[in-house]
Amino acid sequence: MFDSPLSASAYEVLGVAPDVDDDELRRAYRLRLRQTHPDTGGDAVAFVQVQRAWDLVGTAVARAAYDRGHGFADAPSFSPEAPTWRPPQRTADTRPRARTFGQPGGWRRERYLTLIREWVGRGAPVDDPYDPALVRTAPHEIRRLLADALAEEATARIVADLGMGYTVWHDVAADPRDPDVKLDHVVLGPSGLYAVLSEDFGVGVRTRRGELIGDGIDAPIATLVQRARALSRAARVKFSGAIVVLPDDDVVQAIEEVGRVRGLAVAVVGRSALATVLRRGVAGAREIGGNELFDVRTRLQQTVRFV
Repeated sequence: MFDSPLSASAYEVLGVAPDVDDDELRRAYRLRLRQTHPDTGGDAVAFVQVQRAWDLVGTAVARAAYDRGHGFADAPSFSPEAPTWRPPQRTADTRPRARTFGQPGGWRRERYLTLIREWVGRGAPVDDPYDPALVRTAPHEIRRLLADALAEEATARIVADLGMGYTVWHDVAADPRDPDVKLDHVVLGPSGLYAVLSEDFGVGVRTRRGELIGDGIDAPIATLVQRARALSRAARVKFSGAIVVLPDDDVVQAIEEVGRVRGLAVAVVGRSALATVLRRGVAGAREIGGNELFDVRTRLQQTVRFV
């Protein structure tokens, strides 16, 4: 919460302007508590968000740190409360890791950087394209690109920790004729071969009839399955299933088995449950082992191209 470029600010959750005085902020907090309390017919998720917002801005010290880090103060700050929206830094890591290829989130970060500069204006300097004040005021479609890049990078960190038995390809071209058509991740391991979509819609979602529904959501499961089938034909391999990964706060349950969609077993999972699902597999998906695992890896290595 509050860490996504699509998140409402603490002030928006409390229903006040960022420059209100402390007394008005406190009154707004108490009002929102009464409005959202589950015992009075409110929404439990909104109630937790109100409490979290107050934790961030409810004291003078916390509010000053939040304002600096989130672009509500005049002076820039490197406050620990600031969102970590910049590309991750490469660090030395000697732990056994999954074999990985491609650049997770790279395609969307490039698009974001291009569009944020165009939005500011050609020739206008953009000292920091990840400045929270700048990101917060950008159009939704630009913030969405950054949010999805962050989602892909978060998934990449999780799958890298699965160990040496897994191979992962990021930002895979699903259609060689169209560079904009991609699979976020392809994950191969003992539990099967999975097409993985990393998303941050900025809203809670639910499933209905094998598809995700919610504000501004346009059939992501059908699109994911279609692209997996295209790569399957090109590489002459069979996918075991497809997984949609979302922020934990945006799913009703950590793991939801959707069922089969055009022959693929599909699950929608919260980010913290992704490793569990990839280790055990999606219900109804076929496991891969032995020589077949080696053969599938070889075919994909010969076929995969990156966007």
